[in-house]
Formats: sequence, C-alpha cells, structure tokens
Amino acid sequence: MSRVFVLLLLLGLAGCGERPPAVFNNVELTGADFGRSLNNLRDHRRQPASLVDFHGKVVLIFFGYTFCPDICPTALTRFAEVMARLGTDVERVQVLFVTLDPQRDTPERLAGYVPWFYPTFIGLYGDDAATDAAAREFKVYYARSVGGDGANYTIDHSAGAYVIDPAGKIRLYLKDGAPTDAIVSDLQYLLAGK
Repeated sequence: MSRVFVLLLLLGLAGCGERPPAVFNNVELTGADFGRSLNNLRDHRRQPASLVDFHGKVVLIFFGYTFCPDICPTALTRFAEVMARLGTDVERVQVLFVTLDPQRDTPERLAGYVPWFYPTFIGLYGDDAATDAAAREFKVYYARSVGGDGANYTIDHSAGAYVIDPAGKIRLYLKDGAPTDAIVSDLQYLLAGK
C-alpha cells in the first residue's frame, strides 16, 4: 500500500510546475527570433506607426498590396469575418496591412482600400528601404513580376499572416486559407492571456 502511495505522489509531483503546451489551430511561432518590430512605417492617416503602438492588443499582420487581384482581398475579407465573430473582444484585436508596393499604394489609396474591409483595419506604408526591412523582419517573400511595365505589374508575395500577442511577441503564422473558426479560436486563446 505504501509503495502505491509513494508512486502516486511521485507521479503527481512530476507534473507540478509544468505548463501544458498551447494547442493552436495555426502554426505556432512562440519564441521565434523574428517578427519583433515594424519600424519607419506610417499608417494610412500619415501617422508614424510601429508594433509598440498596439501593445495590449492581439495584432494580425498581413503583407500585400492594393492592386493584388486575389490573395489580398480574400485574406482581408476573411479577417473581417474573424473580427465580426469576436464579439466584444474585437476591440482588443488590430489588423495591420503592410503594403509591399509603396510606389502605387499611397496613403490615400490605402485609406480607401484597407478600412473598406473593416473600419478598424489599418494600412501601413514606408519607403522602399522601410518596406524591405519590414519584409525581412517577418521573413516575407516579395518580388515585382518580370515583364510588368509602367503601372501594370503584379507582385508575387507570401500569402500568410502573422499574429502578435498583447505583450508584443510573435505567436502564430496563419497560412493562406486558414479557416475562420481556427483563427477566431486562436485569437481568443491569446486574448485570454495564454
């Protein structure tokens, strides 16, 4: 009898202090050494903006461009659906759209495009150097299409999004086409302080 008690006690103590791993629906990036900052960017109202401005909120960051024919509007539509399903938590979530096309995506164009999907969405832009730095910091691939001349070019780019927790740490990668339910669930988990 005493052996059984000691065994149960040891098994119980083995679990003390250990926190079960988070179970996310999307790709977990907790502890990653990238995606720590967005510097030298401005919002579509021409105000300086960085990740620090959104501490205390869960931030969803998507890189794209307003002339994108398919991936970008589809992603922003999905993120608007997520916002609509968050209930009162919606005030604690911020979607940022970082343009990869600063030549065409002027503040006016971003202001007319990004909040059209959801009123609180913010478009960010910078010069070429700031755009390159932001893309490198988040490991985003982008390249102007070969043969695109004048204003009629496309930009090939990564299609996923990143999620930053309220403490300003990168936590998730959302693959292109991630289901709305999965995104909502993961954001609610982070909003609960997990």
